[in-house]
Amino acid sequence: MTSELIKIAPSILAADFGRLGEQVARAQEAGADLIHIDIMDGRFVPNITMGPMVVEAVAKVATIPLDVHLMIVEPDRFLRRFADSGANSITVHVEACTHLHRVLGQIDAAGCRAGVALNPHSPASALGEVLDCVEIINVMTVNPGFGGQSFISGMTRKLRTLRAMVEDSGKDIEIEVDGGINVDTISIAIAAGATIAIAGTCVFQHEQGIAAGIEELRRAAALADADGES
Repeated sequence: MTSELIKIAPSILAADFGRLGEQVARAQEAGADLIHIDIMDGRFVPNITMGPMVVEAVAKVATIPLDVHLMIVEPDRFLRRFADSGANSITVHVEACTHLHRVLGQIDAAGCRAGVALNPHSPASALGEVLDCVEIINVMTVNPGFGGQSFISGMTRKLRTLRAMVEDSGKDIEIEVDGGINVDTISIAIAAGATIAIAGTCVFQHEQGIAAGIEELRRAAALADADGES
């Protein structure tokens, strides 16, 4: 993976919700590839965030894809609502789905790209029987529920394993890295095989603004490539 191919997906979990539309527009203008939206229910994770109405509001502003990440129990109950609200991709957790294969098919039937996420304790092998149904794999590099956490370095082994699994499958599956991504860790994610870097705090809470946060991530990724080629 090279920095030219890595996609930047700012997570609005770290945005100023009093100026959400403006902040999404700024991220988009700064070259974001996706807008990542974390949905939490207070049951699957110890936090409550937003729902379909927020996705619908963001969809009115964004012209880039909306990457909706459902950290909720019984996600199949809400797939159609999020799809109708403007989601382009919907990711569910392997730990939250009793019938994961069925849920992934329902996401596809709703017209969205199907994604599946793995918590830090879940092995890459949990996806072995559903790769044919997956377009996005989200590797959680923090324990989900809150923004601003530190990257769990041990997750790079899982990233590498999943990259090998994807290459062996011959499928065009993107691998997201989600949690603790900043200018110091994006290079680690790239080296391990990530194709999408989800970043919240270092973008929306950057001291010099959203554009500066995205530019710093791109610059760090480019430097990682240069180091790898030298």
